[in-house]
Amino acid sequence: MPLFSVLDLALIPQGSAATDALRNTLDLAQHAERWGYNRYWLAEHHNMVGIASAATSVVIGYVAGGTRTIRVGAGGIMLPNHAPMIIAEQFGTLESLYPGRIDLGVGRAPGTDQRTLRALRRDPSSADTFPQDVVELQALLGPLRPGQAVQAVPGTDTNVPLWILGSSLFGAQLAAMLGLPYAFASHFAPNALMQALQVYRERFQPSAQLDKPHAMVGVNVIAAETDEEARYLFTSPQQQFTNLFRGTRGQLQPPIDDIESYWSPAEKAQAMNMLACSVVGSPETIRQGLEGFIEQTGADEIIVASAIYDHRARLRSYEILAGVQKMLGREPALA
Repeated sequence: MPLFSVLDLALIPQGSAATDALRNTLDLAQHAERWGYNRYWLAEHHNMVGIASAATSVVIGYVAGGTRTIRVGAGGIMLPNHAPMIIAEQFGTLESLYPGRIDLGVGRAPGTDQRTLRALRRDPSSADTFPQDVVELQALLGPLRPGQAVQAVPGTDTNVPLWILGSSLFGAQLAAMLGLPYAFASHFAPNALMQALQVYRERFQPSAQLDKPHAMVGVNVIAAETDEEARYLFTSPQQQFTNLFRGTRGQLQPPIDDIESYWSPAEKAQAMNMLACSVVGSPETIRQGLEGFIEQTGADEIIVASAIYDHRARLRSYEILAGVQKMLGREPALA
């Protein structure tokens, strides 16, 4: 049975502020640690009024400082936005402060729009050098080499575990070639999931970091006491994804009684395609859904996103999921 982990976008519910979202992030991380989740990841997004994790390394430090054992990391850092040297220093510092608990997942998408990308002072073509940037970052976090004139301090020889994130075959191929663990963003981009996992596993080359493939798969889980209550909570991410197509991104909206009155048939089809890797319902419904998903993907680890408007309901959803993991035959395990 795979490990279970948490992906938190530090979503800002409608009527709340970033301060509230970040406090809720730490509270969820502390609960997730007690419930036995393996790792807790945050993601880099910019110019999005509904997401509070833009300064991802800062939030990781906040969460790691408020927990004791759970792994904390980036899922991920959008490497084209940064010089590898800067990321090596940031995560070398985090690893020095919280040794053995920090993960660094990197992706090649900008995590924003083209106008904001220019505000970040990055060239839109930066993504073209993503493989070289990953190798450079890997070297900066590795042992000091003879004659190396530039080093990350802290960073050198911290050997922070690197992950490749992706939603296409490109990331799968790169992770396999470099012998790195691979995380697929099927919680919002599921279409290439099975093909990417096949490519990754077939082409994997063992490395100093990893001797066999390790695939983490994203899934949305909305758990509640009943199927009806869970479906009601699920209307928040359904509205969120509908708004993406409308170009009206905002804060996470409260659930509504009738989602069919909110979206058009075309919007419904688009949103539910993106949300195809979602399990919504009571504990038994969640158990059955995850059993099928795990059997289908053969995932080594499941990372769970839960865009739930009410913080108490979100806590309860992750608590139910921790109980479901026991039902699936394995106690939650720490790394």
